[in-house]
Amino acid sequence: MDIQGWTFLLVGLSFALYIGIAIWARAGTTKEFYVAGGGVPAVANGMATAADWMSAASFISMAGLISFMGYDGGVYLMGWTGGYVLLALCLAPYLRKFGKFTVPDFIGDRYYSQTARTVAVICAIFVSFTYVAGQMRGVGVVFSRFLEVDIVTGVILGMCVVFFYAVLGGMKGITYTQVAQYCVLIFAYLVPAVFISMLMTGNPVPQLGFGDTLADGSGAYLLDKLDGLSTELGFTEYTSGNKSMIDVFFITFALMVGTAGLPHVIVRFFTVPNVADARRSAGWALVFIAILYTTAPAVASFARVNMIGTINGADGQGVVHAEAPNWISNWQKTGLIAWEDKNGDGRMFYSGDERNEMQIDRDIMVLANPEIANLPAWVIALVAAGGVAAALSTSAGLLLVISTSISHDLLKRNLMPNITDKQELLYARIAAACGISVAAYLGIHPPGFVAQVVAFAFGLAASSFFPVIILGIFHKRMNKEGAIAGMLTGIVFTASYIIYFKFINPAANTPDNWWFGISPEGIGTLGMIFNFLAALGVQKMTGEAPDHIKDLVESLRYPKGSGEAQGH
Repeated sequence: MDIQGWTFLLVGLSFALYIGIAIWARAGTTKEFYVAGGGVPAVANGMATAADWMSAASFISMAGLISFMGYDGGVYLMGWTGGYVLLALCLAPYLRKFGKFTVPDFIGDRYYSQTARTVAVICAIFVSFTYVAGQMRGVGVVFSRFLEVDIVTGVILGMCVVFFYAVLGGMKGITYTQVAQYCVLIFAYLVPAVFISMLMTGNPVPQLGFGDTLADGSGAYLLDKLDGLSTELGFTEYTSGNKSMIDVFFITFALMVGTAGLPHVIVRFFTVPNVADARRSAGWALVFIAILYTTAPAVASFARVNMIGTINGADGQGVVHAEAPNWISNWQKTGLIAWEDKNGDGRMFYSGDERNEMQIDRDIMVLANPEIANLPAWVIALVAAGGVAAALSTSAGLLLVISTSISHDLLKRNLMPNITDKQELLYARIAAACGISVAAYLGIHPPGFVAQVVAFAFGLAASSFFPVIILGIFHKRMNKEGAIAGMLTGIVFTASYIIYFKFINPAANTPDNWWFGISPEGIGTLGMIFNFLAALGVQKMTGEAPDHIKDLVESLRYPKGSGEAQGH
């Protein structure tokens, strides 16, 4: 069976599994739709959280970033993993104790303000749509290559599957679907990594293999060879960085606090029975996440060495295009690889200077890695199924945030308080359907490559939600005026900076023009600082929160037990 046949089989079987789970776990009440009834076991919730959080950016794009950026790509590893620890220790147990379905619900009640709730809804929708654009782009990249359809068709196919199990099953269906998706994506990530580690270094453990000697008898270390290849071809040394220290710090911190402010991850801690299970599920999720994140640097290094070797050939002069390996022509059809024969010799050449003739989209590296290494067709198809699972799992969580923000926080808690449980559930499903349509458009016309788009979403979450959640838990005097001012200041500044450099004036998107040398990917940290300053400054000028709110915050910080998630 060829690659396309295996892909249809494995992706089709995984889709059938997801849809079957959605039918089995379909939601009949708002509590099941929003928080899966609040009875998910800690291990299952940890696995679902890992799948929800490890999006297409983690599976498809992160190793590609590291492969192209080398040392500089480490900011994504540090930021995303560090942020999860911050979320698990500082936020999740307290928010679970508060007992609300959503982040806007927490903000609305903690800051005793419908206006604060509405601002939080707008921020949640803005962050979620930015994030989901990256996921739908990932689905399009996978389908365009392995199902041999264009990216538009690929996005629409993915949209239909997500629509079915997100709208029908709600959080209950999504949770158990994400457990299955985690199993698919982690198996798909590890199998080719183990294969390639064995082929290149003789070490079956990828995490150790990429620091080992090559199996070709040369005695050279893999990373030493990669450094040599990089400098020889005009690239920066793989194990050294180009980014300024301030930008590295700001990107890492934006990803950390953005993780801790992501509404679709936070809501997962309401699906377990109590606070203790919220802590346990956070610990399990970190274990499940670490399996992939410790493998990514190895995958990146293997892919980089193999890619350079297959394009430039054994003699280092470039392979004849007509005799190029199949993976190159396969990916050229998608438009994600382009070749320009600058010197007219019919040979392809890849370098970091004016000799370069290849344009390679970094989002293809994980997906193309098994093909580059000549692994069996079923392994290549397995990676495609894993990439789709990663993108769809996060897309579903984000779409649920969008639907609950509209149906529960905006309508039930604000504009239409008298609607029944069934009406609220209907509005949630309608909002999810509308959200999927917008997400599909953003996937077809994304503002950047997958991990870059996701980094923007993390920056927006860092600058809008993280400060007001932290202040809401640990600063009992913080009032509604300060929270509203902080959220608006943070998200408006961060969004304006990103929009200016990415859309209005992309030619100016260089370190010389950035504020203090901070890139759009890292500007969320500065937006977060502005949020804190605005919130604390306005609070000083407008007084303290009421006494009953101070008592509420006190009870959060010194919990005596878990509160049931409340829909009112």
